Amino acid sequence: MQLIYEKSVSGRRGVGLPVSDVPAAQPLPETLLRTESAELPELSELDLVRHFTNLSRRNFSVDTNFYPLGSCTMKYNPKVLEECATLFEGFHPLLALLPGGEELCQGTLGMLYDLGQLLADITGMDEVTTQPLAGAQGEMTGIMLIAAYHRARGNRKKYVLVPDSSHGTNPASAAMAGYEIITVPTAPYGDMDLELFRQAMNGEVAAVMMTCPNTLGLFNPHIKEISDIAHAHDALMYYDGANLNAIMGKVKPGDIGFDVVHVNLHKTFATPHGGGGPGAGPVGVRRALIPYLPLPRICMDDGGKLFLETSSAHSIGRTAGFFGNFGVLARAYAYIVMLGREGLIRVSEQAVLNANYIRVRLKEYYDLPFDMTCMHECVFSASRQLPHGVRAIDIAKYLIDHGFHPPTVYFPMIVKEAIMIEPTETESKATLDSFIGVMIEAAELAGSNPQALHDAPLSMPVSRLDETKAAREQKVCCEGERAR
Repeated sequence: MQLIYEKSVSGRRGVGLPVSDVPAAQPLPETLLRTESAELPELSELDLVRHFTNLSRRNFSVDTNFYPLGSCTMKYNPKVLEECATLFEGFHPLLALLPGGEELCQGTLGMLYDLGQLLADITGMDEVTTQPLAGAQGEMTGIMLIAAYHRARGNRKKYVLVPDSSHGTNPASAAMAGYEIITVPTAPYGDMDLELFRQAMNGEVAAVMMTCPNTLGLFNPHIKEISDIAHAHDALMYYDGANLNAIMGKVKPGDIGFDVVHVNLHKTFATPHGGGGPGAGPVGVRRALIPYLPLPRICMDDGGKLFLETSSAHSIGRTAGFFGNFGVLARAYAYIVMLGREGLIRVSEQAVLNANYIRVRLKEYYDLPFDMTCMHECVFSASRQLPHGVRAIDIAKYLIDHGFHPPTVYFPMIVKEAIMIEPTETESKATLDSFIGVMIEAAELAGSNPQALHDAPLSMPVSRLDETKAAREQKVCCEGERAR
């Protein structure tokens, strides 16, 4: 497809503006004026519309195709949530900080306050901050809260403990907060080895960071025992909320011993998360950590009036702009209210059912390292296809030609040639069957015609890339654009 500059034709115009009849208040300084006209593409309105429309048709989205994207769920975003978010479009979040602003913002503050209460109920926490702008920032906020808690108590803490199947952000966030990392291996039963965990725990451990169910899609049956052991060493339990979609309405992280939780709203509450944003990662805490929450906090007085607490001796300070990503929070609030308690439970049940349906249908064709009932996702291995020279990446590329976004591959890293499939609750059996059919076809081709998998994709604007080189030597514009 041609770049927009390559379509330019000298003298072609897409819009005509009338001569301004507004006198200039003051001439601009000579130093601010251009010496040459800007070299902009010259196109008609129709050329421009077609160019960007055709570009948009090359996007892959959950609105157009099945998106089984492993741990970072691209969950369907109901369109009614967009309408709900527009109800607040005239509100500027800084208004509440002006004199008398709290009186004008009771409705908006009420939505945020209620969202915090709902998320606290769902997670079993006592209070929630909506400030963090993404799950990773929420995770960083959570570990900062833990560090502040230990400092205030005079605890000498040095380590954060994580399973070897953890998300990469877990050890990264802990290291950024100044902690050293202790990694505990996975046992043959698919969860963090309980005995090795016992041996690793000591009085210098500040926190245990876990995802439950874990990145293999398995719920840890020892989780309450793990929490008790951690608390006995005066360590806190941190819940990575990436997989909350599997247990929402069934189990509250707070009830099984977690002290801090971050929630990925796009993974659980259907808010958009394309292209690295927008996002939101609210953080919930148990009562002992409330004094350390970011400011401002939305509080309610005895008369039911909402106000902002803007000072605290122990707060970790502001972590994002005031309310956080307000439009995303509004969408999540609408999603929770519309579904209600029973609806949220049904979401988790359907997500688990869909994942187990795929697990059972495909285990004849791919290795299943942990062959047991899973939660919201199942993790296969393409090790069976390796003798034919076919790897997980080849299967992922083959799916593209058949209209399916590839699932996450090569994660979790403890599974060789991992293929992580997370269908979410909104996909029908017909869609799952179509996906399963292509996965079976790929497995059979691995033995009969592996070159067909090596050549894929053939239907895309670009075919097989050197992904390592593409990541290290990114070229985001052509040579002609760079010259301009």
